[in-house]
Amino acid sequence: MRAVVQRVRSGSVSVDGSPVSAILHGLVVLLGVGAADTSADAERLAAKIDALRIFEDERGKMSHSVVDVGGEVLVVPQFTLYGDVRNGRRPDFTKAAPPDKAQRLFEAFCGALRGADVPVATGRFGAHMRVAIEADGPVTIVASTDGWREGELTATRDTPSAGRSPAPPRA
Repeated sequence: MRAVVQRVRSGSVSVDGSPVSAILHGLVVLLGVGAADTSADAERLAAKIDALRIFEDERGKMSHSVVDVGGEVLVVPQFTLYGDVRNGRRPDFTKAAPPDKAQRLFEAFCGALRGADVPVATGRFGAHMRVAIEADGPVTIVASTDGWREGELTATRDTPSAGRSPAPPRA
């Protein structure tokens, strides 16, 4: 799975000129599902994103997560995140999951966020959407499960820094 995570003041999705969903303070996540992705990838990525410390504390340091600040998440399906442009001028989407699998894993990702008590709104799977984002910062993070498999980087809600080496002591 691949996600572009944007910290926002607001975000919304409309289809054919009609509002579909909207959030205020929180995150907009553009989510692509790859052909090799599994439900475990959906859960791991959701755990990583709900624990990302990209909201500022009273000192202006990014030390709070979307959960900590009571924010919302708007998740927008975006298969084009798997567009491979290494050859030619037209993106190749063969590494994107087929629509039925992508929708199932998209819903699993959203369900994992909801399981962490994060309010989740979504775009409409398979629709041509207009996405409005009022960026905050801007703060944009790209996260991917590419390479996350048994024994590799994992994230849990209890250990959001799992898989990273401890920071060296400060002098």
